[in-house]
Amino acid sequence: MASIGLSAAIVAFAALTATAAAQAPSLAGRDVQLIIGLGAGSGFDLWGRTVARHLGKHLPGNPSIVVQNMPGAGGLSAVNFIYNRAPKDGTVMGLIASSAAMAPLTGASGARFDPTRITWLGTPTTETYVCVAYDSPQVKVKTFRDLYQNELIVGATGPGAGSYYFPKALGALLGMKFKVIAGFPGAANVYLAMERGEVDGICQSLAGLSETRPDWITGKKVALIFQAGAAPNPELADVPFVNDLARTPEDRQAVEFLYAGTGIGRPFFAPPDMPAGLVKMERDAFSATMADADFLADARKQKLDVNPKDGAYLAALIEKVYATPRPIVERIAELIK
Repeated sequence: MASIGLSAAIVAFAALTATAAAQAPSLAGRDVQLIIGLGAGSGFDLWGRTVARHLGKHLPGNPSIVVQNMPGAGGLSAVNFIYNRAPKDGTVMGLIASSAAMAPLTGASGARFDPTRITWLGTPTTETYVCVAYDSPQVKVKTFRDLYQNELIVGATGPGAGSYYFPKALGALLGMKFKVIAGFPGAANVYLAMERGEVDGICQSLAGLSETRPDWITGKKVALIFQAGAAPNPELADVPFVNDLARTPEDRQAVEFLYAGTGIGRPFFAPPDMPAGLVKMERDAFSATMADADFLADARKQKLDVNPKDGAYLAALIEKVYATPRPIVERIAELIK
């Protein structure tokens, strides 16, 4: 009798194990679409394609990762699509600028999503932002002091991008003379416009600039006007930190909120309301990719600085940012509207 009972228990356990295995998420035989919210040739595009080359082997079933660029409105077109229309079965992921994740909070037109509901997977790096001016005789701005006397014409993508709203807000907060020309498909197009003398500069992530124009800083082809972020970058010790340029405590608080999203980095995400098993699967796969020796070697080859944060970190940071007191939010939102 004991033998029969033990056999029955083994059969029951095997059946449960088989059922659990059958229900475990798997993407075998399927393609996973990675939608990049910025144009081809951008730093985001480089990050997205580098991660995509290694992510599939860490997902159950080893699916192929198919990359698609969906530029528009500084990344809002891509996140709107993924949030509202993409399937929630693990076959669609996205990569956007951190500024796009801040767009609903700052009142950017066209933001039709709630960042606190998005499934955040992680970021391969966090960011320092810089404003740079091209080294040309026609460009009169060489230092941050020049910005109070001379206008700097900067290129930008759209209202969801930091290249647009950082200079727009700083002009009002700190009295800097920026003129923003928006509508470029991506940062790479702004760089070309700088080389052609059509615009003077750009406010962009340091990584994005270094990834696509690595000789601009080392070769002194641009002047670093100031840096910005959660904290000063020690590698830019001689470049002024924009928070220190604020004239009042209230202005400093506003500038700190303006750049609160820099810790978001290059965020990878998936649609909201996904089953818990799929969320864990994708977050685990992203974290495993960040530790993958082949990925790290590939990133070094591409001159990408890997400093990853996981999905739980991003979700907590988004919650914190979206809990900012309304008076500060409304002040910045009014400035960049």
